Amino acid sequence: MKQVVVIGGGLGGLSAAIRLAAAGCRVMLLEQHDALGGKLQRVQMGAYRFDRGPSTITMIAAFERVFAAAGRQMADYLELYRLTPAARNVFADGSMVDLSADASAMEAQIAVYSPQDAQRYRAFMAESERLYRLAEGHFLHRLLLTPRDKADPRLLGALLRVRPLLSLDRLLRRYFRHPNTLAMLGRYATYVGSDPRRAPAVFGMLPHLEAALGVYGVRGGTYAIVEAFRRLAVELGVTIRTGVRVTRILSASGRVRGVRTAEGEHAEEGAYAAEVVVAGGDVLSISGELLTEAERPRLRDARIARYEPSLSGFVLLAGIRRTYPQLLHHTVFFPARYGSEFDDIFNHRRAPDDPAVYICHSGHSEPGMAPAGGSNLFILVNAPYTSPDWNWAERAPAYRGRILQRLSELGVDGLADGAEVEATYTPEQLRRETSAYRGAIYGISSNSARQTFARPSNRGDLRGLWFVGGTTHPGGGTPLVALSGQLVAEAILKEG
Repeated sequence: MKQVVVIGGGLGGLSAAIRLAAAGCRVMLLEQHDALGGKLQRVQMGAYRFDRGPSTITMIAAFERVFAAAGRQMADYLELYRLTPAARNVFADGSMVDLSADASAMEAQIAVYSPQDAQRYRAFMAESERLYRLAEGHFLHRLLLTPRDKADPRLLGALLRVRPLLSLDRLLRRYFRHPNTLAMLGRYATYVGSDPRRAPAVFGMLPHLEAALGVYGVRGGTYAIVEAFRRLAVELGVTIRTGVRVTRILSASGRVRGVRTAEGEHAEEGAYAAEVVVAGGDVLSISGELLTEAERPRLRDARIARYEPSLSGFVLLAGIRRTYPQLLHHTVFFPARYGSEFDDIFNHRRAPDDPAVYICHSGHSEPGMAPAGGSNLFILVNAPYTSPDWNWAERAPAYRGRILQRLSELGVDGLADGAEVEATYTPEQLRRETSAYRGAIYGISSNSARQTFARPSNRGDLRGLWFVGGTTHPGGGTPLVALSGQLVAEAILKEG
């Protein structure tokens, strides 16, 4: 029976802990904060409830797998409901497209501003499905741990068929011409923290994924996923300790021996022995902070610096005693020139002048998330990872004002002086509170084929050290992070 320590109580760490405990391992999970969830947190302000972190839930089979592996049914722990329409896209010219699985409905909405694009929609969605089938069949459900894994002829064939050197934007332009359509479908690159002009075409699978597999809300808010995972983990015997910060991964003779925490005054205090350590956080942060240079030969400091972090986000939470009929559960407002924000973020490392604005209003779908007649608004704009080029401590108040002014012009008004509760979160806060490398939401970007298809390994150089989470395979996003926990746990069990 293996003794396992899991560092971090995000969805990846919890997923791995559940699978290992279900197989009989003794598992201790250590989380540095008082609450589990990592980047996904619940914020209660007065009568308003918010989820700070992931809000668009799809690929629910990835969550079902966590429960099934433990012999449980997800429905006994968690209630999800399909959103119809899945989201609303509002463009600068006044056009609007509500995302639907009905291709005819999508064609009719697109035809309002571009009959030509509408005619090409079904052909593109067929391409989107083809890409999804390739990714689902060859990339998403396997780890790439050895040269033999990576040299699998079937994998290499699939890689060529997804055209890794073609960008998502160039793929879209093979089908569409109107800036509204290009913006709506290009935005899927931001689901993995990237620029549609640089992210590989494989992410063209995401429109099919949302249309065919659905976009879901979670009863009680997205944080209910964390609560469900925690409940299952405890039932299986996982020991969970919060408020415990790991300060070093311990090793001897090239193998992990456990972890040291900040609990004790002396080296022997606050140490936990383990045969296996699963690090459920950002690979780059963990390698830089918890391992010595000798223990991370594949991720030396120079190589860590070469990885481009994903985009981050600037978040406003606002609770106001009024409603906005133009808002669905998910609503995106696009600027007239979508794309310039990625130049600001990745080239100039500054907050974008004219970003797309995303709003999650879970109270639209579920009464009780806000008081009667009120709205709980999670407002997100893409932002750069932390750097000396942009000082959030100085600039956040003015940037908040700019975003609220933009929303007022769009008809989501009254927030600047009428919100009953409000909070702001910056990339610097994300870095500080979650140990996200340079405040990046998704770990590393997918702005190149290398960073998309050759991510840092799930297996560390120390024997017994494993990584789960968005920086490593299969990538960023809530379902993929949960899936990474399952894949890593299964690899650990297979090794015996």
